[in-house]
Amino acid sequence: MNRIILKPGEDDRIKAGHPWVFDNEIASVVSLPEGVLEPGGLADVESSRKEYLGRAFVNPNSKIRARLFSPSKEGVDRGFFKRRLRESTERRRHDFDLETESCRIAFAEADFLPGLVVDRFVGWPLADVGELPDATALKARLGPPRSWLSVQFLTYGMDQRREDILGALEETLAFPDPVTGRSLGIPSGVVERDEAHVRELEGLPLRTEILSGAYPEGGILIFENGLPFAVDLIGGQKTGHFLDQKANRAAAASYAQGRRVLDACCNTGGFGIHAARAGATSVVCVDSSAHALAAVTRNAVLNGVADRVASVEGNVFDLLRSYERAKEHFGLIVLDPPAFAKSRSALEGAIRGYKEINLRSMNLLDRGGVLVTCSCSYAMDEARFKSIVADASRDAGRRLRLLESRYQSSDHPILIGYDESLYLKCNIYEVM
Repeated sequence: MNRIILKPGEDDRIKAGHPWVFDNEIASVVSLPEGVLEPGGLADVESSRKEYLGRAFVNPNSKIRARLFSPSKEGVDRGFFKRRLRESTERRRHDFDLETESCRIAFAEADFLPGLVVDRFVGWPLADVGELPDATALKARLGPPRSWLSVQFLTYGMDQRREDILGALEETLAFPDPVTGRSLGIPSGVVERDEAHVRELEGLPLRTEILSGAYPEGGILIFENGLPFAVDLIGGQKTGHFLDQKANRAAAASYAQGRRVLDACCNTGGFGIHAARAGATSVVCVDSSAHALAAVTRNAVLNGVADRVASVEGNVFDLLRSYERAKEHFGLIVLDPPAFAKSRSALEGAIRGYKEINLRSMNLLDRGGVLVTCSCSYAMDEARFKSIVADASRDAGRRLRLLESRYQSSDHPILIGYDESLYLKCNIYEVM
């Protein structure tokens, strides 16, 4: 077995729970019998004092040279993936009804499966649904919901073992639940959504394709917090739908009653539709993507709120400035931009961007209005993000009362010691 020996002092972070070994932390590599590390291969990681730290997938072409997945010397075969996937699926049962709810069942390193992401969507083909759907009526008319998987193989080690992973997924989902005796069932289709930049850093091609089964033309319909949403697993962003904001959308909607709402960087309208259904007087959904805004319109119709939801295409910075010049006012503003800081080297520019959109939003809010502001940049830590919002409030001459500090939904677990797993911050403020 290959062995990676770390430089003195570089083992502290690993012992605290971080699973990555960077190229500049390695003192030496003992690689047998070939003499070189193979992309996707395995290695045992040791401290400079030869303490065993764990087993890792390796890639000599990546700055993240090794990704630890186990504290012991276990092998990696289909049985390994079945164990890990069964464990990660069972962890979700505490918070999710997996027979009816969509959720992420594998979250990469946070589930000890470095680079593997699996979202499981539960619903019906959209073409069969009609308008204003009700889950109970749909089940009576179309039968129980089906499921589809959206998968990402983001590292060389996972991509190299995709056949074992897909087989393990099918067997895990078909395995009967020990309590109910029912299985979640073999998915109707598996879609690969491997367009993330990290694959290029790993030396892997980008691709999107149907790996097995079939995917319905026109997409599928799922229910989130009891509300219907159309999902496009082929053309939507990332894995097709941002499941990580599920709980935050419900929380934000609790402040929407009787307010005019701005959902900035709305994507398919998750926050805005929740707000409209919760009693907002009107909702403006802003995004730079015409494709996303078409989904907003479709979701507004599905939810019976099309008369209260308007879509505006444009850059969020430009639109906030134009609303400020026009002296527009809102009672609730949601800021859920894409990651401004995809690495720590981009933090300086991200800080300026986050401050500007928060400052301008505060200028647009009524006294006593509510600001829901998010950052999905893992490099933007929670304290720094709150400090940026506080700086913006001082410049805007507004006082803030923190109502809630929130994170990603629990199917995207936060692993202590691995700070990158805590990537989504969602803070809700009253603006005075």
